[in-house]
Order: sequence, then C-alpha cells, then structure tokens
Amino acid sequence: MRTRESTVSEADLTLIHALQIAPRASWAQLSAALGPSADTLARRWSRLTARGHAWSGVLPGALTTGSPAVCAAWIRIECTAGTVPAIAGRLVEDPGTLTVHHVTGDADLVVYTAQPDAAALDHYLAERLHRLPGVRATRTHVVTGVYCPATPPRLDQLTPHQLRRVRALSGRAARSARAAAPGGAPDPVDQRLLLALAEDGRTGIAALALRVGTSESTVRRRLARLESDGGLLYRTEVAPRDSGSPVWCLIFADVPPDQMQPVAAAVSRLRETRTVTTVTGPHNLFVCAWLGRVEQLPEYTRKLACKTPGLRITDTLLSLRGHKLGGHVLAPDGLRERLVPPDIWGSNPRA
Repeated sequence: MRTRESTVSEADLTLIHALQIAPRASWAQLSAALGPSADTLARRWSRLTARGHAWSGVLPGALTTGSPAVCAAWIRIECTAGTVPAIAGRLVEDPGTLTVHHVTGDADLVVYTAQPDAAALDHYLAERLHRLPGVRATRTHVVTGVYCPATPPRLDQLTPHQLRRVRALSGRAARSARAAAPGGAPDPVDQRLLLALAEDGRTGIAALALRVGTSESTVRRRLARLESDGGLLYRTEVAPRDSGSPVWCLIFADVPPDQMQPVAAAVSRLRETRTVTTVTGPHNLFVCAWLGRVEQLPEYTRKLACKTPGLRITDTLLSLRGHKLGGHVLAPDGLRERLVPPDIWGSNPRA
C-alpha cells in the first residue's frame, strides 16, 4: 500500500526544478550539476513519484501550440444538486478530457478537452457529455489560439550556479515547447511513442522501443524529430499542494481583436500565468493561473488590468478541487494517483 506522506524537502524541490528544465537528463548528469550522487537522486525521484508528489510526462505538441491537428475546448458544466462527484468521476476516465476542476461561479465543473476535429467534439458533447446523468447544461468555448502553453509552475529552487549547469543539459527538450507544432496528426507509431512518454517522460530508449513495438534506432530518430519540431512538450510536475502555488483560477476577459496579440503576450509574461487561450463565445480570452493563496487573486487581476489596458475581466472561476490535470488523476488529498493516457486520436469512437 502506498503511503501518502506530506513532507517534500527542499532537496526534493531542487530535483523537481532541475527535471523541469532538463527532463531527460541522466542521473549522472544531474548529479554533476546538483551535487548528490546519481543513486541518491534516483531514489529520491522514485519516492516522490511513488507517493504522488511529482511526476514526469509529455503532452502532444498539438495541444500546446494551437495546431489544427486537434480541436480543443473549454467547457463549463452545470450539474444538478449532488451529482458533481459522480460526473467528475466519469469525466476523469475519458482520454480526451485532460483537465477537470470543481469550481465556483455559475458552473459546477470546468473541463478542457481535445478531440481530433470539430465533428469529434460534437460527438463528445452530444453522445458522451450530455448523456451523463446530472448534466443540466453546458457552455462550450472552442480554442482558436494558444499563446502560452500549459506548463507547470516553475519552483525556482536552483541556485544560479546550479541553474547554469542544468540549463546546459537541457538540449532540444527545453526548446521544444517554443517550437511550432506540426500541422497534422501524428502517425500511429508517433502516437504510441507519445502515450508511452505520457506515462513517464524519463522512460529509456530500450523500454520505449518495447512499448512502441519498433527498433531503438527508430525510437531515437522519431524522438529527436518530435523534440525538434514541437511534436511534444515535456512536463515535470509537482502536486499543486507541494508547489507553493496550489490555487487554480480561470479568468474570462474581453480584448479588442486588434489588440489581442500584444495583450496575450503581456499576460503570458506574468509569473502566475500558466495558459492563455483565445476562444469562441461572448468572451474571447481565457487566462489560467496558479496562485499561492486565494487572497492573491485580487492582486493578480490588478496586474492583469495594469499591464494590459485593453483587457476587461468579465468573470473568474476558482477551483475548489482539481480532479485531473493534463491527463493525471488527482486524489482528494491533491496527490497524483495515476494517468489516463491522453489518447486523443485513438480513443474517439467516431474518429
């Protein structure tokens, strides 16, 4: 039985920060940069992941750069009284439903879903979501652009010297988040490779070859291509409760169309901001942020207003509980339980 200890040390956070920058660096390389032995770092990471405090994975690049290879949407869901836990539990198991939050405001749940195309999104809404008992109403906001990828909070634990040494290890993987995603959906081999890495972004080449069913040289070649062309985004994450920024919020805003690019860029640069998307509907910009305390929300919205005069905030949803983040299921205590593989292209029965 897995224990659910709550202690995450400063040394643990330093390791997690290093893996956020150099997610596939070897333990020997990280040892040279951080100081502790390779065996110590490996044991520490194994303990953190076993207890759900941290995890390593990837998301397909198409999800984080607004590629036409997916149709993504934020969906607000109203539920009848007493049905939120059951509906959230059903949505958590859906491969295309990547994020699920129980929120304040005029909705009970907010989810982020990705589907192969608009017809698949229609099928998801009509045949899956709307058929769940207790779903009273939904509002769908299709994502039309992504200005800031869904990166986890950076921990800022490394000293300047450690930071320089770890950045030297990052290579292509650190640059992949900034590259343009490929225009089409990945082929079946790339899909299997992405799903294997979603489970553990540090999986070795030999193990990946077994999972994918191809040679090690093919895995190396495809992984290098995916990294270089933005086909994947590595994500080393820490449980929100251990991150120093456990409070999730989603802010709806109106921005004049001719000011969207500079406003979205300015919002993306704020430290607390994690995701910035343009969307369809009555409000054209959604901003997702992680804060240290609920009381910091007024200060964050004040910064939004000051740095982006063209932005008008219209509503804010605050998470009461995160059920799922980027495909990873969270327990009631906020620790990771498991991954529901984000099989966006293979799981949809219509696709």
